[in-house]
Amino acid sequence: MDLRKLKTLIDLVSDSNVSELEITEAEGTVRIVKSAPAPVAMVTQMAAPVAVAAPVAAAPAAAPAPVVEPAPAGHTVKSPMVGTFYRSSSPGAKSFAEVGQQVKEGDTICIIEAMKILNEIEADKSGTITKILAENGQAVEYGAPLFIIE
Repeated sequence: MDLRKLKTLIDLVSDSNVSELEITEAEGTVRIVKSAPAPVAMVTQMAAPVAVAAPVAAAPAAAPAPVVEPAPAGHTVKSPMVGTFYRSSSPGAKSFAEVGQQVKEGDTICIIEAMKILNEIEADKSGTITKILAENGQAVEYGAPLFIIE
């Protein structure tokens, strides 16, 4: 390949948004790759922390007791997988389960969508649904509490 032609190609690549160009001719192959500009590392210098001695006479303040919510009474139905929680089969459809509804073991109570597959989640215990812990359309993790059945 002619040196002038090569220089012209290099200039075209450097002036354009093209990051890589490969040309094959009878004499051989030329590949031009535009390298990305090296990232500029910003270094900030921080002053060393200064230790301040606390007065000896000061008594430590009592830390407030953490608020612990009691676990809801009843059986907790947990998510068997990671996915998106849905209370009904489609946006306008009736919910599978409502608070106060009697369910039998094996009844479908919700759907969890995982990887474009809709998985029906069944009640693993018979009883009354007393609480729905997940919001419709919410992402849930494996083992996340979904319902309380008493």
